[in-house]
Amino acid sequence: MPASYQAPMVGDKAKDKHASQSVSSNMTTETARVEHLLQSKGSDAIAIAEADTIATAVGILRDKRIGALIVVDASHALAGILSERDIVRKLAETPGQTLPQTVAENMTRDVVTCEPDDTLIKVLRRMSEGHFRHMPVVKGGKLMGMITIGDVINFRLNELEHEALQLKQLIVG
Repeated sequence: MPASYQAPMVGDKAKDKHASQSVSSNMTTETARVEHLLQSKGSDAIAIAEADTIATAVGILRDKRIGALIVVDASHALAGILSERDIVRKLAETPGQTLPQTVAENMTRDVVTCEPDDTLIKVLRRMSEGHFRHMPVVKGGKLMGMITIGDVINFRLNELEHEALQLKQLIVG
């Protein structure tokens, strides 16, 4: 599964560098949309059931090195999102009693989602104004993936870098 940006940790091995975008995706004059980001990042999203415990969620977050999990109900529909922030808040409220609690008791239920045809600027603005870093992508009620604020920023930085190179080539060449 392609992962969102994760800061290096002690013991990490060097990874091959890769670009999240291709020359063709950078050459387009089309406005960058969520679907373009999902095409380069991938649409995999890690999910957890409402009935699972916070201990299970913490283990998945640690092992996958991610900051949030999609929460699904018994029919595998989006029920909420559980972030590191949700867990830290609950740890502060119920010290020593949090890990056995269920995901359903601690998740954020009113999840802000986006659609594949939303512009990245619109999504970035919504994330910034709402003070959250993870956003599920939904189309026609079906979960299509999840993007992070880091994914959006990285995608846009790659676009800007390519635009700068194009301008430099026009000026020099």
